[in-house]
Amino acid sequence: QVQLVESGGGSVQAGASLRLSCAASGRTFNPYYAMGWFRQAPGKGRDFVAAIDWSADSTIYADSVKGRFTISRDNAKNTVYLQMNSLKPEDTAVYYCAAALKVGASRYEYDYWGQGTQVTVSS
Repeated sequence: QVQLVESGGGSVQAGASLRLSCAASGRTFNPYYAMGWFRQAPGKGRDFVAAIDWSADSTIYADSVKGRFTISRDNAKNTVYLQMNSLKPEDTAVYYCAAALKVGASRYEYDYWGQGTQVTVSS
């Protein structure tokens, strides 16, 4: 079993920053997993945000967050982070972290998911 637990969400004003964390655990958790962040706004599908490979040598981002969001990981802590700067109202969503065997932007490549954390950005 693999457990992913997100934290760090909240309600902020436009222009503010937040840092999300995702702690991974479980007997079968593989530290070589790629990790990704996705988000889902009300009434919409689950969209890719960012992903990072196990060594942190490779990162990919959705165009909508490039230059504002940064994904990173601390393998000693089995934790992945999403630093979100210059937040906009359109960033409002539930943010999910996920684990996959390789880095990618498709949610279908991810095998394990967290429960999500709410991010609300007001104008």
